[in-house]
Amino acid sequence: MAQSLKQILDKLYRDYDFKGRIAHDPIEFPHRYKRPEDIETAGFIAACFAYGRVDLFKPVVAKVLAAMGESPYDFLLRFNAGKQKGLFSGISYRFNKSTDIAGLLHVLGTILRKYGGLETVFLKYYTEGDATTCEGLTGLVETILSIDTTPVYGENIRPAGFVQFFPSPAGGSACKRMNMYLRWMVRDRDIDFGIWKNIPKDRLVIPLDVHIARISKCLGFTKRSSQDWKMAVEITAALKQLDPEDPLKYDFALCHQGISKACSAAQCGDCTLFSRRLN
Repeated sequence: MAQSLKQILDKLYRDYDFKGRIAHDPIEFPHRYKRPEDIETAGFIAACFAYGRVDLFKPVVAKVLAAMGESPYDFLLRFNAGKQKGLFSGISYRFNKSTDIAGLLHVLGTILRKYGGLETVFLKYYTEGDATTCEGLTGLVETILSIDTTPVYGENIRPAGFVQFFPSPAGGSACKRMNMYLRWMVRDRDIDFGIWKNIPKDRLVIPLDVHIARISKCLGFTKRSSQDWKMAVEITAALKQLDPEDPLKYDFALCHQGISKACSAAQCGDCTLFSRRLN
């Protein structure tokens, strides 16, 4: 069964239209840039908004990046929240008000001016012995949340709409958006960028959403009920049995199968995945 599943998932991976996916995914935004620092910055901003329906959050990301000009990295190096937060007035998305968007850009600008980039902060906490990216991601989020937000809010506060941008494994969150961002930065194939060179692909954790959770339960990758960090790690460990070096290569194909409900617990006796021809 395991070997058959690997053959099927490998075929789904080989046949997947990665380039065609770009226009329907938040990864479209970092793909608009050439410089690594702009890719890193635009990618983080896009990932922060990547919850809910794609057709609703993509216009918001587009407006934010348009207000930042040709280089989001250069914009943030010069960003003065007290004077420029009005640039984002009227832009909001679900839990995130315009002031929260200014708060996101304020803390990113502070990080870039102090450390040069997000990878530098991540690597302060990540070590080669870490089994996953948990420590690096936790440290990155803690660093971001330690930044004074007074220039944005008039006092050093962290409203819910601001904190919502920065989930952390420390709180048990599956961190779907942050794990998606790390996949973009670390994987060096398909449509991912591979500009973070010091993190092996096998340390990445799958970006867990309802579609990945459903199909993973059907395929026996997890028995957990809560869509949390532990479930994401458990599913990733199962995928490592199929590809120890690059388990997240199956992410897009699995997600697509989940969205289309090709795999359903109610249909295990007549599984559409295992009935596929392998050639």
